[in-house]
Amino acid sequence: MRTMEDLRIEELISAEAKRISEKYGKDYLSFADIMKITGLGKDNVRYLMNQKDFPVIRVGKRKLVSVVGFATWQMKKMRM
Repeated sequence: MRTMEDLRIEELISAEAKRISEKYGKDYLSFADIMKITGLGKDNVRYLMNQKDFPVIRVGKRKLVSVVGFATWQMKKMRM
């Protein structure tokens, strides 16, 4: 059974995903988008995108991150 906290977190994830999607006009974020959103440099974003728990999708040689996956990852990291 889901708790009120779980429902609140799902609402936050949904709102954040919607905000990012509307701001950038896309459902998948590129390397450059992650740099803009996080304010991190190339080396740090590269390190982040190579972490096992980061929601990367590979399309050929390109790495993309779904907006929902990114928002979920953010909330998970904030709860730690």
